[in-house]
Amino acid sequence: MGVSGPVWALTIAVIAALMLFDYAFQIRKTHVPTLREAAIWSTFYIGIAFVFGLGIALFGGTRMAIEYFAGYLSNEALSVDNLFVFLVIMGGFAVPRVAQQKVLLFGIAFALVARTVFIVLGAALLSTYNSAFYLFGLLLLFMAGKLAKPAEPEADTADNVVIRLANRFLHTAKHYDGDRLFTAEDGKRVMTPLLLVMIAVGGTDLLFAFDSVPAMFGLTQNVYLVFAATAFSLLGLRQLYFLIDNLLDRLIYLSYGLAVILGFIGIKLILEALHDNNLPFINHGQPVPVVELSITTSLLVIVAVLLVTTLVSLLSARGRTLNLAARARRHAEEYLDLIGGLQPRDNLDQRHSTYAALLRVEHQIDSLPDRYSAEIRQDEELATLLRSVHDAHEAHG
Repeated sequence: MGVSGPVWALTIAVIAALMLFDYAFQIRKTHVPTLREAAIWSTFYIGIAFVFGLGIALFGGTRMAIEYFAGYLSNEALSVDNLFVFLVIMGGFAVPRVAQQKVLLFGIAFALVARTVFIVLGAALLSTYNSAFYLFGLLLLFMAGKLAKPAEPEADTADNVVIRLANRFLHTAKHYDGDRLFTAEDGKRVMTPLLLVMIAVGGTDLLFAFDSVPAMFGLTQNVYLVFAATAFSLLGLRQLYFLIDNLLDRLIYLSYGLAVILGFIGIKLILEALHDNNLPFINHGQPVPVVELSITTSLLVIVAVLLVTTLVSLLSARGRTLNLAARARRHAEEYLDLIGGLQPRDNLDQRHSTYAALLRVEHQIDSLPDRYSAEIRQDEELATLLRSVHDAHEAHG
């Protein structure tokens, strides 16, 4: 089913209005969102995506709705994986928590633009060359293999060629100034490190487009549905970051689940390419009789894999260990940021609250089985960070 120009225009207008609303009413006033605020707005954006899917079912039919929801779920899962990388980037650059909202909104806006370009290019390629399905399928299988392979320790950094070049040629201040992009230093107006963080996030978004867009085309060739599912899955990503912040490090098997999903969609694409084959070196250029995987099957596989992956991650002792270590690190860094403020007495209540939260996490670490608590305690970097917090608390009270 084709989609008319006015429908396209209305959809783009709604998405742009939601982005502007997000900035004007939530980002413009600098603050760290509470868990309640993040939950409310995450529910709001997920609700909008769900209502949009119901509208597709009403006006476009059940099949289009299933294609949309399959694309939305897979892209949302891949977006959650993006959050891990965003977490590493912002941790590597020591971005103040109060400035993270602006970074995330920029990353989402850039991702939407970048993926729209990839969607247009992918649609043009698929409409011109049927063999592009083979290319997309093989690309997804390659990405699935990379996700299934344990990450190298040195991969978890916020440093790359783009950042090193930007750091060399863009003379930025040494310190942040809230969520401002520019500040005054030695009487001169200079850029803050926040700009480098945005460059890092933007460059990462480009890389993620290489797996998310082909995966979407593996579920539907309707460009409108690909765009809509991508846009609505990205819109609520900022709120989702703050909502599941303490759970991100606990989803230790998510990458394996995403590998299964990407591998499944890659195989689906290759089967579709074989079904409509016209490459002369495959079956003499004739279609190959193969099993076809329905969109309903795809949706069920995606839901099942995500559900199993999430449950196994959350219930595992390993996941709880990583989660506690990440929370301890986050509370410690937040406390030291507060101590480093110009007027530490003004945030006394917040410091006491953060320190109390850190003590609760340390108590939970001590209650872990010896094997896992020892693993956290042997992290020298974390141990040094925690000692610094306790020393600072004794000094400042």
